[in-house]
Amino acid sequence: MSIDAVSQQIKTATSVAVLTGAGVSAESGIPTFRDPGGLWQQYRPEDLATPQAFQRDPRLVWEWYDWRRQKIAQASPNPAHHTLAHMEGLVPEFLLITQNIDDLHGTAGSRRLIELHGCIWRVRCEREGTVHENREVPLKTLPPRCDCGSLLRPDVVWFGEPLAVETQAQAFAAAEVSDVFLTVGTSAIVHPAASLPIVAKDRGAFVAEINPAPTPITPYVDSYLQGPAGVILPQILSMVTQR
Repeated sequence: MSIDAVSQQIKTATSVAVLTGAGVSAESGIPTFRDPGGLWQQYRPEDLATPQAFQRDPRLVWEWYDWRRQKIAQASPNPAHHTLAHMEGLVPEFLLITQNIDDLHGTAGSRRLIELHGCIWRVRCEREGTVHENREVPLKTLPPRCDCGSLLRPDVVWFGEPLAVETQAQAFAAAEVSDVFLTVGTSAIVHPAASLPIVAKDRGAFVAEINPAPTPITPYVDSYLQGPAGVILPQILSMVTQR
């Protein structure tokens, strides 16, 4: 189905939900976990982004996150981020659900936003559970500590950890009531996020996928638009705003 057909669906929709993944951030130059040669020093990201790794060697984990924060600090929102920020003002009910932790959607101006996997610019006290923003780049102290003396950890969801109950509930509620559901730049293999477009489809939504390569959900969507989100989304927005 064409870009024009997807645009028409959005134009007449009351409720739109969008799921974004690492592919959107990659267009801003942020490497994904699944990039070829995705190693930091001699470590795989999957071996560092776990509670067990943090318990074993918090300094090593924070060295990796400090490196990631420096990379992300150099990145800027791309046309996909800006388009989605604009789009939320055109639909009565709009929710952007992202798996990304870099806050580029927020930087671009998105406000109706759920960060499923947390945010790299927030830290959480291991003892008190308190969360606050920290944008220090590079970090002066590794590993950083709370005022109470306890270790701080990135406020992100690690492998083996569940999503926050309220966050997950909001995302699925939006999928269930959406007229249009867009899945953008995601591999569609990380659950429970990968289930969102299927839930939307089962509840009668028009589901469109924007991605450079097919994914496991491609056979189920109503429209697959192949290519970079930063190219396709602005084209969709242009047609949605045409009178």
